[in-house]
Amino acid sequence: MQGEKEWRINRVRQAMAKQELEGLLVFAPGWRRENVRYLTGATLFGSFTLVYLPAVGEQSAFACTLQDQQAIRANGWVSDVRPLSIPNCSEVISRLKEGGTPKKLGIVFLEMMPQVLLEPIRKALQGCTIVSATKLMDLVRLVKSEWELDQIRVAGTVCSAGWKAFVGALKPGAVDFEIVASVESEMKSLGAQDNFMLIASGGTEIMGMTPPCNRRLQEGDMVRTELTPQLNGYWAQLCRSAIVGEPNDGQKKSFDLFNEATEAGIAAAKAGVTAHDIARAEDDVFRKYGYGEYCTSQYTRVRGHGHGLHLDEIPMILDGDQTVLEENSVVIIHPNTYTPLAGYHVLGDPVVIKKNGCELLTTTERILFSAPVQR
Repeated sequence: MQGEKEWRINRVRQAMAKQELEGLLVFAPGWRRENVRYLTGATLFGSFTLVYLPAVGEQSAFACTLQDQQAIRANGWVSDVRPLSIPNCSEVISRLKEGGTPKKLGIVFLEMMPQVLLEPIRKALQGCTIVSATKLMDLVRLVKSEWELDQIRVAGTVCSAGWKAFVGALKPGAVDFEIVASVESEMKSLGAQDNFMLIASGGTEIMGMTPPCNRRLQEGDMVRTELTPQLNGYWAQLCRSAIVGEPNDGQKKSFDLFNEATEAGIAAAKAGVTAHDIARAEDDVFRKYGYGEYCTSQYTRVRGHGHGLHLDEIPMILDGDQTVLEENSVVIIHPNTYTPLAGYHVLGDPVVIKKNGCELLTTTERILFSAPVQR
């Protein structure tokens, strides 16, 4: 893992050099810890943590809780671990000034940093230009190492197992939260640390997905889900829809439409293309059959997105997003949206971008699954 640490730091420093940053301060609020985890390798639980990476020299970490300080030390990537004192930030300021105040400092998640942390740093660093480095880290983390890809591949196998548990729980009378519980049980038994999951059941009236509710399945329902397990910090997502009983003509046509769009997006995915290129390939299928209006923001959010240490990362697979996908980027391609054929429909697979194509990260077949109904 020491080689993994050096690989990551080298990528970050190359990005810093392009923006002429003499230092990078990485902030982690309690709900967005992925960037600090990227540089420390540690699982964190406290409200705030920070990592400082100078252009030259060793990085330092700052944590509010003793638990996080111990976790960072235990992982072995950062030897200089200090308490994060609020509101004076004295340890952080002292470290930032070692060797001279940086002329230009990037702060990751500057947009989320509370004033109680930011203002003492601003006042102490007179003459230092402070800029947001959030996009810098997003782009650094977009490309995965081989070790990271291995973690996401394992998460992909758990997605496939979770889908089997999902369809195994489908029957008239089953409650949404019971289905989710079956999936959670299977995924957690396989080592998942977390699972972000959405679900929706019903007919053409369904416009999107939500957390599970008390609705009971009925024969003829389409049941939609996004399964997103996390293993060793890394997420993978699978999008699928199934029918309770036999599908009707609208549901069959809907699946055919979404499957063709998914396949078009996957066919377009290779190193050097943009997120826009993939989204356009998906949307063109809808336009071909007269459903172009359902590609707009009125009916859908995105046509896919990146993931890794966070479950919904850049790029957004969306018309107009010009983020270039480099080799070993990871995205899910999913043309999820509403159409009048069968209501909101979800279908999609995570892939690793390769030089001349992409690698699927799940083994779940793209079919319109029909759960048998006992008579």
